[in-house]
Amino acid sequence: MTETTARILPLPEEEWTDAARDVFAFWGEPGARDKGSASNMVMVQAHHPKLAMAYNVFGKHLLVESTLPVRPRELVVLRTAWRLKSAYEWHYHVGYALKIGMTLEEIAAVKDGPDAGNWNEQDRAVLSAVDELLSENHLSDATWARLGQHFDKRQIMDLVFTIGNYTMLSWTIAAFGVQLEEHVNKIDFDLKTETGEAPATGERPGESKDWAANNAAKGKK
Repeated sequence: MTETTARILPLPEEEWTDAARDVFAFWGEPGARDKGSASNMVMVQAHHPKLAMAYNVFGKHLLVESTLPVRPRELVVLRTAWRLKSAYEWHYHVGYALKIGMTLEEIAAVKDGPDAGNWNEQDRAVLSAVDELLSENHLSDATWARLGQHFDKRQIMDLVFTIGNYTMLSWTIAAFGVQLEEHVNKIDFDLKTETGEAPATGERPGESKDWAANNAAKGKK
């Protein structure tokens, strides 16, 4: 995938219906119902409120309510974002991964896949699952068995759905041309930022009362 110029722009204010405002407010972003969301992804989704709200329920489960622990969850998203070259998802999930204690060295090793880095057996099984599904559209019996050594049935289900979700989301971002927000200090695939500062941690939607403001404060200076 390559970055695309914006094909669907954030919903203009003159088209903000009550249904669109429900989309803005879904993630609990303070003031979003009245002022719109700071997220370009949310503002693009608001063109189709019924679809957006249906997707948000699904996406919220996988992002913040999943039975899959946060480390394998972030490994899944980062590997998927790297494989599909989704700069938008890579940027945000690097910040989320740093917040849960992953190191920049570990995040860099995600790009090299399951056979690189000092992965433990659980990490290696997770990364292998991403690669197999993206390359083969199937999980081998060997990888299924390895996953079963570390996760229960519900966690494996959440893992597979997470891979599928972020594949779909990466397609969506690329096809619609959703751009990273101007206020962010973009984290590239080489883990360098536009300002030259080290990548900053990021908070998932709703992780704290001030999560939106905290993320915005880590933007360009």
